[in-house]
Amino acid sequence: MRIVQEVITISTRGHNDIQDLTPEVERRLEASGLKEGQALVFVQGSTAGVTTMEYEPGLVQDLPELLEKLVPSSRSYHHDETWGDANGFSHLRASLLGPSLMVPFAGGRLQLGTWQQIVLVDFDNRPRSRYVLLQFVGE
Repeated sequence: MRIVQEVITISTRGHNDIQDLTPEVERRLEASGLKEGQALVFVQGSTAGVTTMEYEPGLVQDLPELLEKLVPSSRSYHHDETWGDANGFSHLRASLLGPSLMVPFAGGRLQLGTWQQIVLVDFDNRPRSRYVLLQFVGE
């Protein structure tokens, strides 16, 4: 068993910016030489999340609209009162989505469905540099 760790750096726009990580995760997996195992994808920070979705224009619009209904950016949160940064909504959205995802791989390929991509969603209220940690565990 081997463990290979990588870091992807991504510049985001914030405000529900959705970035498809799949091609880069696949490229890094191939470079690792591992054939069977699991890939952990983890974003550092408390205002972004990682999930899977069909990365297509309709859903790229639908997900932010859903999150705006669930956790409106227009209201004040206790976090905003504490820190004065007006991004309480981004922390709550990130908590709902979660910071990580585990994807199995076999034959050196991620075992994603046909229409399933790995995405990073940046919920913060400003552009950011995001660090996505990859950990491939396998043989």
